[in-house]
Amino acid sequence: MLKILKVGGDSLSPNFENGDFVLVSKIPFLFRHPAPGDVIAFRQPGYGLLIKRIESINPDGEVNVIGTRPESVDSRVFGAVRQEDMVGKVIWHIRKT
Repeated sequence: MLKILKVGGDSLSPNFENGDFVLVSKIPFLFRHPAPGDVIAFRQPGYGLLIKRIESINPDGEVNVIGTRPESVDSRVFGAVRQEDMVGKVIWHIRKT
């Protein structure tokens, strides 16, 4: 239910920097559905484990995710993320020192 992940890359910079750590949990999604603005971790075929911010929710429950940089690899590249591919919501952020 809880995972600690190390951020790799700068897709969500300046909020999440390369080398930061995040704590991810599925528990928040037991009480409410994912919402725009949530930062989630998910598995994306061909890209592995990613973290991105939810931009919008499709009527079928899939979410569109976006990075903060124009060149971010996100739903503009690979499409919507299925709920079953979500690892969880980022609930804690530990900045590198």
